[in-house]
Amino acid sequence: MALEVQVVLDAGSPRALGDFWKIALGYVEEPPPAGFATWDEALDAWGLPPDDRDVAYAIIDPDGAGPRVFFQRVPEGKTAKNRVHLDVRYSAAQGVDREDRAAKLAAAREHVAVLVAAGGSVLTEVDDPREGAWVVMADPEGNEFCVT
Repeated sequence: MALEVQVVLDAGSPRALGDFWKIALGYVEEPPPAGFATWDEALDAWGLPPDDRDVAYAIIDPDGAGPRVFFQRVPEGKTAKNRVHLDVRYSAAQGVDREDRAAKLAAAREHVAVLVAAGGSVLTEVDDPREGAWVVMADPEGNEFCVT
């Protein structure tokens, strides 16, 4: 039996980082629990003070295909290179004809520009005819990921 996967990112500001990743992945904020119109309404009902509300945030794939992404506040900042990273994929290098690959890479480069405007940064660009092309980026809190 396969189990559901959730991706968890430590963050200084879960909501702000989640807002960036909504743009990166085309995700949406996870809806509030049944019986509540908004998250603030739910958190008010649970007695959570407004100053303590940026401790966690979750986003989901609106189509239900991708994993839930959960952001949790931690006191320390990022200190080392990620051992695991996400790839935001526009195309696979194998089996894609040159014309289709060029169109997908152009779309990926447009997405990179959007992510830079949203607070991300470009670390490295790779274009290798044998291995493919991708852009290594960092989100606003320094977590590395690739746009491929």
